Formats: sequence, structure tokens, C-alpha cells
Amino acid sequence: MEAAIAFDLIAQDEIQGLGDLEIALWLLIGALIFIGGDRLVESRFGDGGAGGALGIVLGAVVDAIPESIILGIQVALGIPVSMAFIFAVWISNIPQSLAPSVDLAEEGWSKAKVALMWGGVVVASALAAGLGFLLASNINSVNGSRMAALAAGGILAMLTDSLMPFAYERGGKLTGIWTVVGFAVAFAM
Repeated sequence: MEAAIAFDLIAQDEIQGLGDLEIALWLLIGALIFIGGDRLVESRFGDGGAGGALGIVLGAVVDAIPESIILGIQVALGIPVSMAFIFAVWISNIPQSLAPSVDLAEEGWSKAKVALMWGGVVVASALAAGLGFLLASNINSVNGSRMAALAAGGILAMLTDSLMPFAYERGGKLTGIWTVVGFAVAFAM
């Protein structure tokens, strides 16, 4: 995930036309969206068990919606989608979806309920990609820069608030090395 932030979301070609202050603002907006949503999840489900797992699901949504908008914009503008981006999304979303799904099952969620939840994330992402495509097709100045910074802020907040503590709890001392391995593989691509 860190690689997706560093190489795709905050890469110079993704944030074209934004000044440093505006990038910082959109990063903070993304972080506030995640932190606010996570607090709502915790108030409803608690901060452990289903609440902790749903915080990671929320992070996936905060990540997926802006990235899907960017994908739709890129398709509309005829910008090729990089293999590094596709790989980073794929490789980060598999463990990001499996770990909370297991916890939700342990909390009594049925397979159908978990599948419906992830299906909702997929549908929302598809709709967001369609929205990005429509925006870029009808508004000349749309380039995805703000969504890239918003997604990066949300992902960074989720990583530090939910996913890294969760990963360390589950993976122990090797979590750091595997994080760096994932980053290095994405960097090499």
C-alpha cells in the first residue's frame, strides 16, 4: 500500500497542477474522512472484533473510491493504466480484504453477509470509475490530482490507525520486513 501511495497516488504526474499547500489539504481531507468514518464504525461496533475489522474495510473504501474515480478519468483521457498501479492495487487489496473477512466470520458474520459487504465495495468502486469517466469526458480540467491526494491521505491514516497495528498483532515481528518486501517489489516494477 505504501508503494501505491509513493509511486502512483503522489507521483508527480498524478498531482499535476496542484501546489504543495493544496496537496497537503487534500491529504488531510482524506485522513479526516477515514478517521471520522472509523470513529463512527467504532461507536457502532466497538474498537475490537467486528469494529476493528470494519475499520480496515472502511480504509479499503476510502482507498477504492478515489482510485476508481482516477481510473475512470484515465480511461476517459486515454491515459494508459500502469501495470505497477494494477499490481499494487491487487497485491494490497487481497490481504486487506482477507484479514477483516476472517475476523468478521469469527464475530458471527455469515459468508453471504461478508460477500455482500465486499460486493458493495466493488459496486461502489465501479460506480466511482463511471463517475470519473463522465467527469473527465465533460470537464476539460479534470485530471484526478485531488482524488489521488485524498486517497493517499486516507490510506496513510488507515495504515497507521488500523492496518499496521492489526498486521503486527497477527504477523508479529516479521510484519515490518514483509512490508518492506512488498514495497521493494512494487518499487522494482
